[in-house]
Amino acid sequence: MSPRLPLRRSAAGAIVAILAALVLAADQFVKYLTTENLPYQEPVPVLGEFLQLYYVRNPGAAFSLGSDVTWIFTIALAVVAGVIVWKAFGLRSRLWAVVLGALLGGVLGNLGDRLFRDPGFPVGHVVDMISMPWMMPAIFNIADIFIVCGMISVALLVVFGLRFDGSRERDHAPVETEEEAEAAAAEQEFATRDDVRRPAAPADDER
Repeated sequence: MSPRLPLRRSAAGAIVAILAALVLAADQFVKYLTTENLPYQEPVPVLGEFLQLYYVRNPGAAFSLGSDVTWIFTIALAVVAGVIVWKAFGLRSRLWAVVLGALLGGVLGNLGDRLFRDPGFPVGHVVDMISMPWMMPAIFNIADIFIVCGMISVALLVVFGLRFDGSRERDHAPVETEEEAEAAAAEQEFATRDDVRRPAAPADDER
């Protein structure tokens, strides 16, 4: 079975753009439903203590860390989004296109909140609504899910050696040529013959 050919750059870029748009739309739609229908800072049980809806506005990062320097998170999100878009132009790997598209959508979802929600540009508060008290105290949103899953997927792709062009690290390992293999075999054979011809050291005379 012949291996799958890498994607054309235009096709990979289209995958990134479409997935990013879908994730961004889903994230903003859920945030719209949250702000229009959920009470502020009141838990709404969905599956008891396992899953709750809890509408909050987060000025900082996870656990509301850095709430006094919201603009730093805005810059960080913008930089990450820019790097992903830049890398997308050279992609030919399907897996990388899917992972970066989902990650970009999550980044843009929270970046949009920072830019356009109250109290204003560029220190808007991110809308969070998903709570799982049994697992962690943090409250998160759809964008956060795709960001975390995207970062884990990026780490796995790097560990497994998948490159942006669709090849793997092992495909670029140096390959021994036929001449090099013959030279190494001849050298080994010569060393073996030399060891055989070398006389053994005389044993000590018995007293």
